[in-house]
Amino acid sequence: MTTPVVSIAYHSGYGHTAVLAEAVRAGAAEAGAEVHLIKVDEITDAQWETLDRSDAIVFGSPTYMGTASGAFHVFAEASSKRWFGQDWKDKLAAGFTNSGSKSGDKLHTLQFFQILAAQHGMHWVNLGLHPGWNNSEGSEHDLNRLGVFAGAAAQTNVDEGPDAVHKADVATAEHLGRRVTETAKVFALGRAAA
Repeated sequence: MTTPVVSIAYHSGYGHTAVLAEAVRAGAAEAGAEVHLIKVDEITDAQWETLDRSDAIVFGSPTYMGTASGAFHVFAEASSKRWFGQDWKDKLAAGFTNSGSKSGDKLHTLQFFQILAAQHGMHWVNLGLHPGWNNSEGSEHDLNRLGVFAGAAAQTNVDEGPDAVHKADVATAEHLGRRVTETAKVFALGRAAA
């Protein structure tokens, strides 16, 4: 079986989302993927080609004003060239985001990623975890402490730097990277069997 190629296409305004991107990368690499970090506001032609040959693309952006950042929206619009040729059809997709508030309308950003993936004909990989920190024995250190199902979500205080990204949110992003890679392996085996 070939090594799955997982690319993380992300924007980070202040470094918090970059911490999550690195966590997704670490989880995917630990699970056996060839992983590429791609900053969408600096994307090159070679990196577009890397996305085209990827088995999975994980989208990441901070949540600003209830949606993905402007830089990520520019990337999403530029991906329409791939949409015309259905270049990303049947790839896997997933997503992660960070905002200053516990909710911060992060779900809307993840849904934006889901719709973008659906328009490309991609298959969405959810977080696959029960919510954490939702009972008297839970804690803020639980995986999926914010209780988001669609993807990895993080909350970081707006007056703190990237080193303050919560360890449980980092661990949740690592989980997402492993899950995407494991799912890519299953898809590859299924294609080979078909």
